[in-house]
Amino acid sequence: MTARERVRHALSHSEPDRVPIDLGGMGSTNIMAIAYNRLKVFLGIRGGTTRLYDWGQQLCEPESWAMERFHLDVVSLSRSLSPVSDPERTREFESRFGGKWKPWVLPDGSLCEAEESFNPEPDGNGGWQMRNERGVWAVMPKSALYFDGGPANHPLDYARSVADLGDWKPGYANEGSYKAAAEKAQWLHENTDFAIMAGFGGGALEPAQGLRGWGQFMEDLAGDPDLADEIIGRLTDANVHNVKLFMEMVGPYLDLVQMGDDLGTQAGPQMSPAMYHRFIHPAHKAVYQTAKKTAPNVAIFLHSCGGIRPLLPDLIDEGVEALNPVQTNAVGMEPAGLKRDFGEKLTFWGGGAEVAGVLTYGTPDEVRAQVRERIRIFAPGGGFVFCQVHNIQANVPPENIVATYEAAYEFGRYPVS
Repeated sequence: MTARERVRHALSHSEPDRVPIDLGGMGSTNIMAIAYNRLKVFLGIRGGTTRLYDWGQQLCEPESWAMERFHLDVVSLSRSLSPVSDPERTREFESRFGGKWKPWVLPDGSLCEAEESFNPEPDGNGGWQMRNERGVWAVMPKSALYFDGGPANHPLDYARSVADLGDWKPGYANEGSYKAAAEKAQWLHENTDFAIMAGFGGGALEPAQGLRGWGQFMEDLAGDPDLADEIIGRLTDANVHNVKLFMEMVGPYLDLVQMGDDLGTQAGPQMSPAMYHRFIHPAHKAVYQTAKKTAPNVAIFLHSCGGIRPLLPDLIDEGVEALNPVQTNAVGMEPAGLKRDFGEKLTFWGGGAEVAGVLTYGTPDEVRAQVRERIRIFAPGGGFVFCQVHNIQANVPPENIVATYEAAYEFGRYPVS
């Protein structure tokens, strides 16, 4: 069974030969570059390329050796390194889709490559900052390991009414916007057996919070629903237009399209289910169902952090088929209950090992035990793709990373006992 077939079986809630495994299929199932470099040292892997494809989260792309060693089944359309080790295909892929990169030094002093366009400036205190026309919009203080939003990160923070928005609207794509993505997706589809996931976004809450500021947009929802509706409406109009074009051009070569909107906190949803249903649910439904109608064979994958169990019925109604990160240490996200109550409708993409728990602070044997138990709960009947809960952080011991993925391969064979 190929990797692509394996993932499609899981998504259709049937049991493949083994549980599919993901590391690096999207920006929340990945590994920080510092942890990746330490993993390579631990395994005695010399050379190669640690490529920082997400500078904000400091994430890198798993190289072909990692795809093979850890039996990975999913690739991200955003990758620039060949996922296969075959020299001829590697040369072709990287000559066509490799992009331009430069040397960069990570916060721990180890080396990587960063995009040529990545040009942070020193902040004067030993850290880094990024500027745009409004000022500093991303910061990495001296002691930090990632970039966070800066003071100029909320371009609609000035608005006090719908009229203040003026003619502002989000970006609308054209065919040229997705031409390169379509060509890369076609190459990966025709030259590899991996399941292919493309990031789209399609959010309403998180983008609106980015435009207004987190606290301000929550106040808008509660106190100025007209302004909140207008911002969400304009975002949704653009998302519907863009996702239709994206799926027309790129969808024929994809297995999953990744939507994203962080709806939860550690203690539960950011808002009541009623408020979610009133403001956000219609926006999500319009985008996800447009995507599905345009490319019916592509699964709708949603990344949404936190304790979002009360929102799952609405997400299922919207057309969500795969849920990530399955934040099992958040309120209401107990694995057995999720599988029992929603396992026939959702594929759980994550929840395989706690990054904020045993993966970071446990022993390899404790990691193996948790992986085995999570597979026992989530895997029966399909509907499960293994990965850890969110990205592998810089301080995760390399021996625990190895234990995680070796255990997933060992214990994930069907029938699961």
